[in-house]
Amino acid sequence: MKKKILIISGGISKERIISLDTGRQVAKELLKHSYIVKITEPNFKLSEVIKSFKPNIIFNALHGQYGEDGYIQTILESAKIPYTHSGVISSALAMDKELSKKIFIKNKILTPKYILYEFNKTKSALINLIEKKLKFPVVIKPINEGSSVNVFICSKKNLFKKLKLLENYKKIIIEEFIKGREIQAAIIGKKKLGAIELKPKREFYDYQAKYDVKAKTQHLIPVNISKRDYNDLMNITMKVHKLIGCRGVSRSDFKFFNKKFYLLEINTQPGMTKLSLVPEIARYHGISFIKLLEFILNDASIQK
Repeated sequence: MKKKILIISGGISKERIISLDTGRQVAKELLKHSYIVKITEPNFKLSEVIKSFKPNIIFNALHGQYGEDGYIQTILESAKIPYTHSGVISSALAMDKELSKKIFIKNKILTPKYILYEFNKTKSALINLIEKKLKFPVVIKPINEGSSVNVFICSKKNLFKKLKLLENYKKIIIEEFIKGREIQAAIIGKKKLGAIELKPKREFYDYQAKYDVKAKTQHLIPVNISKRDYNDLMNITMKVHKLIGCRGVSRSDFKFFNKKFYLLEINTQPGMTKLSLVPEIARYHGISFIKLLEFILNDASIQK
């Protein structure tokens, strides 16, 4: 008899729509292969749903805050039912861009230089700090959002206009802008799954470039780099997967410039939509969507 899978999707983060899409795609594929599936929201009825449905595995299809930052993982640990993707600590580390950058730097993984900004400096003081430590243009981003939500490339001219859009965050990261190619690589368990290059028509690979078909972002696979560079890329990707303590699937985002890979961040819960990259990488390497999902399900656990 096929297992009962409870898919948690939606939520209240800025990535709600993407999460709902991931949940639908996962459910559709599992149903085609005779799994017993139920989709639910992570609301006050969650524990009641878990008790009544009695799933064998919980598939965490949430994205963004509360879904991949250790919050829902803590709740799922208490349910004592195996759940997919990374556990409490690794999810929290990966989602916090400040903490994860410190881990990258400590372990000699190249990442863009950055400063932490808490909206506590005068305009002139901030400009001077940026020019001293980073140089313009810079990238500004929240510490704990995904899918490039509220990420902007800023010149000295438009910096404060863009910062105003992020004032609701207590602190943000301002990092150096790295030119070069957008390359993302994935790990599945202990296997180096592969990589893909993105060529956005927009300024960079932002939220629209990721999820809007009309943005016409080019997906290039295989990535046109040397075998040595490819091996370096996948070795870094595996190293950070292990350092953060990920399980199941992870995806790391890089800029490739002057023969160097700059790690931007690691994502512990890559999307499973029709435009998502991990299913596309898997498909290129002969792994069907159902096989990918079944690996994620088989890797589900608790107390990690």
